[in-house]
Amino acid sequence: MAEPARDRPGFADHSGVAAGRIAGQHALIAFFVVAVGVAGLVQIKLTLPYVGNVGAALVAILFLYAPVFAAWRRQEVLEDYGFHAEPVPRGLAFAGAALAIIVPVFVVGYFAFYELACNRSVNLLTHLTPRGQCARYAGLAALHAPALTGKLAEFIAVQFVVVALPEELFFRGFLLGMLEKRFPPKRRWLGGGIGLALVLSSAMFAVVHLPRDGDPSALATFFPGLMFGWMRSATGSLLASTVTHAGSNILIHVLELMAAR
Repeated sequence: MAEPARDRPGFADHSGVAAGRIAGQHALIAFFVVAVGVAGLVQIKLTLPYVGNVGAALVAILFLYAPVFAAWRRQEVLEDYGFHAEPVPRGLAFAGAALAIIVPVFVVGYFAFYELACNRSVNLLTHLTPRGQCARYAGLAALHAPALTGKLAEFIAVQFVVVALPEELFFRGFLLGMLEKRFPPKRRWLGGGIGLALVLSSAMFAVVHLPRDGDPSALATFFPGLMFGWMRSATGSLLASTVTHAGSNILIHVLELMAAR
């Protein structure tokens, strides 16, 4: 069993307010380093067999190893950042409940938005769509079931292993954990902390999504970031937020396939 962080050398010297300030500093430093790294890596367009986009793969590695390095420097372990599945029933229950709400609401909102944004008679919303999306969107009349291919299976696996898990470990596991030490949540709902730390970690999550396409709509990831952070705080692990994060990304991709020309 891993030794509790508070019982390890180096923790007896810092407690209370001082420990919170140090944790906050570590969070800001880590975010700055990672944000700069992501901004550079997403510019790599090289694609390799069995690897895919090299830049995206390196971003995933960065999200994974930043917490590993921080844990080593702070004499902690990744379990301290929620890198475990327990309690599994609670985590899956939170993820299932979230997706049960998200899926129908998002499906209706998705098609309602693109029917308006991609209609030539309505141009005000067009600039809010991802680049080239309207050219690919065929409309409700052309909806079809997505083909069940190996490429789709690969996409699903990538969303869990390469996208959701690394991002959740860094933003909800490490960053939110450190920020909650600096700014303890003043309120809790179903066990999940609600406060400045949750808002800050979600804002950082949104900002890091900007460099990929330079699309301001990427800042909308702030809102799911709030939900993912609350789930991490409420369950004590990354299971619920990782499943919900990956499931949401997969849902968007499936809807795009269903409406593609």
